[in-house]
Amino acid sequence: MPKPSFSPSVSRGRSAQLLERAALALRGRQFAEAERLAAEVLTGSRTDSAAASILAQALLALNRGEEAIAPLEKAARRSNDAGIETLLGVALGSAGRRAEAIEQLSRTTARRPPFLPAFQELAGQLAKAGRNDEGIAVIVSGLAWAPESIALQLDLARLHLQLNDRAKAREILTKARDAAAGHLDILKELARVLLLDGEYASAADAYRHALAHRPDDAFTRADLAACLLEMGDRDAGEATLRLAFRGGPHMLGRTHHALTASSHGRFFFRPSAVVKFLQG
Repeated sequence: MPKPSFSPSVSRGRSAQLLERAALALRGRQFAEAERLAAEVLTGSRTDSAAASILAQALLALNRGEEAIAPLEKAARRSNDAGIETLLGVALGSAGRRAEAIEQLSRTTARRPPFLPAFQELAGQLAKAGRNDEGIAVIVSGLAWAPESIALQLDLARLHLQLNDRAKAREILTKARDAAAGHLDILKELARVLLLDGEYASAADAYRHALAHRPDDAFTRADLAACLLEMGDRDAGEATLRLAFRGGPHMLGRTHHALTASSHGRFFFRPSAVVKFLQG
C-alpha cells in the first residue's frame, strides 16, 4: 500500500494548530507542555521564530535558559526579529554568559525603531553586573524615545532605589503616579519608598489602595502588615501577616522578616514557632 502524502498546506495547518496550543499552554503556565508543542513545530520548521520564542520562554520559566540559546541563535540568524534577539540576551544572561548577553542586547537597543523590552533587559543585565549607573543611562535613553512608558519609568525608579537614591526614585514615581493614576505597580513601588523613608501611614494607605484592586496579592499584604507594626498597631499588623501567610509556603520568609524586623514585632528562636504563630 502506498504511503499517504501530505500537502504543504496541511503541514502548515498542523503547525499553526500546534503553535496556537503552545501559546495557550504558555499563557496558562503549563511550561512543559508549551515546550513540547513548540519543539514539535520546530522539528518541521527550524526557522519558525514564533515557535522559537515560545520554546525559549518555556525553557526560561523552567530554569533551563541555556537550552534556549541554540534555537534562539538559529532563529535570530534567519529573522530580523528584535523580540527573538532580546530573548537570546535573556537566555545568555540566565546561563551565566552575562558579557555576551550585554553585547547582544546592546546591538538590539541600537535598532530603529527602538524595541523597548531590549532596553529594560539590558539595564537589568548591567545592574546584575554591578553597573547600575550604566543601566540607568540605558533606561534614560529608552525614555527619550518613549517618555510616557510606565515600564521604563518603573525600572528607572528601581535602579535608583538599588543605589539607595530614594529621593530620585520618589520623584520619578510621584510623577508617574500623577500621570497614570491608579496604576498598581506605581502605587506599590511608591509605597515601598514611603516605607523605607519611615512614612508608615502614607505607605499603608498606598498598600490598602493597591489591595482594594488586587486583594489576593500576598506580598503587598505583608508590606502593609510591616507598616502597621511600625505604627504600633500590633494586633492589626499581626492579623494582616496571618492573612498574607495564607498566600502559600513561599510567604514564610517575607512574613517572618516583616514580623521580626519591625520595631514593634516579635522574635522567635525556632522556625516552627514562627509557623505556629502565623497559623494563628
